[in-house]
Amino acid sequence: MTKHNFPVMEHFWLTNAHVPLCLESKTVPQDRDGLVLLDLEIEHGQIRQIIPSRPGNFPRSLVSEDVPMIDLHEGMVWPCFVDVHTHLDKGHIWERSPNTDGTFDTALSTVLRDSTEYWREEDVYQRMEFGLKCSYVHGTQAIRTHIEALGKQAEISFKVFQDLQKQWGDRLILQAVSLVSLDYYLTVAGIKLADLVTTVNGGILGGVAYMNPNISNELATFFQLATDRNLDIDLHVDETNDPDSIVLKLVAETAIKYRNQYNFTGKITCGHCCSLAVQSPEIARETINLVKQANIHIVSLPMCNLYLQDRQAGKTPHWRGITLIHELKQAGVPVCIASDNCRDPFYGFGDHDMLEVLSMAVKIGHLDTPHYGDWPTSFTKIPASIMGLTDQAEIKVNTPANLILFRGRTFSELLSRPQSDRIVLRQGHPIDMTLPDYRELDNIIHPYHIHH
Repeated sequence: MTKHNFPVMEHFWLTNAHVPLCLESKTVPQDRDGLVLLDLEIEHGQIRQIIPSRPGNFPRSLVSEDVPMIDLHEGMVWPCFVDVHTHLDKGHIWERSPNTDGTFDTALSTVLRDSTEYWREEDVYQRMEFGLKCSYVHGTQAIRTHIEALGKQAEISFKVFQDLQKQWGDRLILQAVSLVSLDYYLTVAGIKLADLVTTVNGGILGGVAYMNPNISNELATFFQLATDRNLDIDLHVDETNDPDSIVLKLVAETAIKYRNQYNFTGKITCGHCCSLAVQSPEIARETINLVKQANIHIVSLPMCNLYLQDRQAGKTPHWRGITLIHELKQAGVPVCIASDNCRDPFYGFGDHDMLEVLSMAVKIGHLDTPHYGDWPTSFTKIPASIMGLTDQAEIKVNTPANLILFRGRTFSELLSRPQSDRIVLRQGHPIDMTLPDYRELDNIIHPYHIHH
C-alpha cells in the first residue's frame, strides 16, 4: 500500500502494524525497541478497536467479510505529531536574509532588520501558511508558534495568526505565544501586549528571559501579569553556552513562589535551557530539582541549538548545544522535543517535519540506547499535554484516527530513510501528500536574492 493508492473508506482494518507501546495503552508482548504488533479498526474517522496482531490468522469473527483489511506488513504506525515550539512568523526568510556567520547575535540582528523591512501582513501570512502546509503534509496535527510582538508587529502578526487559525481549524490546532524580552513587560506597551494575548484563542504569555541585574523584577512582573490574566507561560531561557546564565533556576524559584503564594495555576514551559549542560553537576542538579518542584515542562530544540551553540569562526564545536534531557527526564521532569526555527537566520534548514526532528534528536541526544523507551512521547503525548490536548496524540480506542503510516518496520528503518512515502490519515482519511513548492514564496523574496 502506497500513498498513491490508499483508498478512502469509512470502515476498515489496519493489520500487522508496529506501534510504539508508549503511544498505545495495551499491555502486550513488545520487542527490544518497545514496539508492539497490533490490528486497528477504523470506522467513521475513529479508532474503534485495537487488538494484538496475529499475522496470517486474523480473527474474522470480529468483522464482516465486506470490511477491507489493509496489511501494513509490520510498518510503523504513529499518532500525528505535536510540534510545541516553532517560529512560523520568522520562517523562510533565509534567501533574502541569510545569517552570514551563523552566530546567535547575527541571527538576532538579521531578523530584526528583516522584520523592520518586510514584515507586513501579506508577507507574514504567506510564510506562515507555507509552514502550516509543510507541517500538515508531514503529519503534524498541532503547533504552538512564538510570535515576535514588539510594538506594532504584535497587532500585525497576531492578526495573521488568528486568520490562519480560523482557516486551518479543521486541519491543525494552533496556539500562539508572545515573544519579546521580559523587560518589555515593565512598560505600558508590555501590559497592552499581555492584554492582547488574552484575546487570542490559545494565547500564551511568553518572552525571552536574559540574565541581567533586574531579572528578578522582570520575572516577578511577568508572572504577575500571567496570574492576573489566567494565562499559561512559555519562556525562552538560557539559549547560550555561558555557565553563569541561570535563568532557568530563577524561573523555577519564581514559579514556586507564585504557585504557593499567589495561586498561579497555569502551565509553565521553558525552551532551550542550553547552559544547564555546561554548568557544574551540583548547580545542574539543584536547578533540575527546582524545575521538578515548580512543575515546569522543558522543550529541547536539538536542530537549532546544534546549529547555533558553540559556533566560533574557524573552530570545530565541542558540544551539541542541547540541554540535559536525560537527567531532566530521570528526575521526572516532562521533556518535549520540537522543531524550532525553519529556514531563517536562527536555523538555515528544515521542512517543518517532526520525523526529521525525531531522527536528529535520536542521534544528537543518544535516545536509542539501551532502548528507545518512551522517548516517542516527547514528540506526541507530552507536548499534547502542554497544549491541553487530551488523548489526541496517542493510539487509543474512541479517539480520532489521526495517524501516520510508515513503511519502516523498526526504528532503524524509520530513522535511516526520510519516509517520504508515508501516508497521513486525518479522521481516518488519507490526505493529499503534495508539499508546497518553494516557488510559492518567490513573490515575497527580495529580487536581489533571486537574481544574484
